[in-house]
Amino acid sequence: MSRKYFGTDGVRGRVGQSPITPDFVMRLGYSAGKVLLDQSSMPPGERPTVLIGKDTRISGYMLESALEAGFSAAGVDVCLVGPLPTPAVAYLTRALRLQAGIVISASHNPYYDNGIKFFSAQGAKLPDDVECAIEEGIDKPMACVSSADLGKVKRIDDARGRYIEFCKSTFPNDHDLRGLKIVVDCAHGAAYHTAPNVFHELGADIVTIGTQPNGLNINDGFGATAPRALCDAVLAHRADLGVALDGDADRILMVDAEGNLYDGDQLLFAIVQSRAKSALVKGVAGTLMTNLALEHALGKMGIPFGRAAVGDRYVVEMLNERGWLYGGENSGHILTLDRHTTGDGTVAALQVLAALKERGGDLKGLLEGLLLYPQKLINVSMVKGFPWKDDPRIGVALASAEAGLDGKGRVLLRASGTEPLLRVMVEGEDAAEVTAVAEQLARVVREVAQ
Repeated sequence: MSRKYFGTDGVRGRVGQSPITPDFVMRLGYSAGKVLLDQSSMPPGERPTVLIGKDTRISGYMLESALEAGFSAAGVDVCLVGPLPTPAVAYLTRALRLQAGIVISASHNPYYDNGIKFFSAQGAKLPDDVECAIEEGIDKPMACVSSADLGKVKRIDDARGRYIEFCKSTFPNDHDLRGLKIVVDCAHGAAYHTAPNVFHELGADIVTIGTQPNGLNINDGFGATAPRALCDAVLAHRADLGVALDGDADRILMVDAEGNLYDGDQLLFAIVQSRAKSALVKGVAGTLMTNLALEHALGKMGIPFGRAAVGDRYVVEMLNERGWLYGGENSGHILTLDRHTTGDGTVAALQVLAALKERGGDLKGLLEGLLLYPQKLINVSMVKGFPWKDDPRIGVALASAEAGLDGKGRVLLRASGTEPLLRVMVEGEDAAEVTAVAEQLARVVREVAQ
């Protein structure tokens, strides 16, 4: 199904430019409200209720008001929770038995971007057919129910505390974090007043950075997209480890006491390795960008591995289709469906820390069983719409590159979803060979596609 407004993670764009304008967002809320009314089987006299949360961008106030107006005009009640992590909205929607959850956030993007993403009553991303139904109504004339039927709005004052307690509940009851000094980087984002509390209340000695949002500094030099600040802070404070979240706190990177950075592939491995000691792990889902070393390491453990398209939405789809519980992306989206319905940076960190407590030692030792293969990524400009998949010269060069690696690596060609670029990625056991193969393949692509 083709989409006009929805991408892989809701609607996103530059604030003030279509579609992220007050008028559009109000119509989006109205259309979503009408779809909820049509699809909900509410008892007589009751109407659907949605939860609206946001990150710390200054535009969140404006878009929140617009969404609220749209839902109210459709006759849908609204609960406001203010700045909260995206996974907190997913949890609270499910816990409070509401009909949908909405997050106003552009995740790891700069402050001048924003977006709207939806969760179902089950705390999962909306099905495609529901998103398409919402899209169909956006461009239709907007009406308004009678005054007596307008949706009401209330604020949930204890939302933050509820989510903090939920996060803590995903950590084993027989363990705590006493004796650990942890630097927590919240990217000046939505987790600034939740994540530090979680780790502190579990007993850790906490140092915080990136916890002073001003509406304009989200993801600016801090967080999972700028981990240098965390590495420096861990070394400066002589901490045992560091945790970096992104603006809406659904992704995570970690740093050990020596300042070494660990990505989503490595942290996923730590969690799965720990789970496999006490229960059968049926399989793990990654993406086309997941490091081949993780696939090989899981294979040695007898654990099946599948690759989904890039995007945590597609990872979740694969997990649900195959009945698996664990998956993620190297960017730091980690799914532990035995703990939460969606990716949650704070919950994922707690699962790594639980594994650390059970094994003993430090983060570096915990991850010694996985040595990531070298990767070389080259972006090659191409004419927009160039049919690179059908070009025989690229096909021959691709086959030659794969043969040259002789099963000790892999080659991936992937068109950018936002720019006229073809991404040439090669990874394997030998760094020099990987670089040479990537450069040769990129050279052919460059000659053909420009």
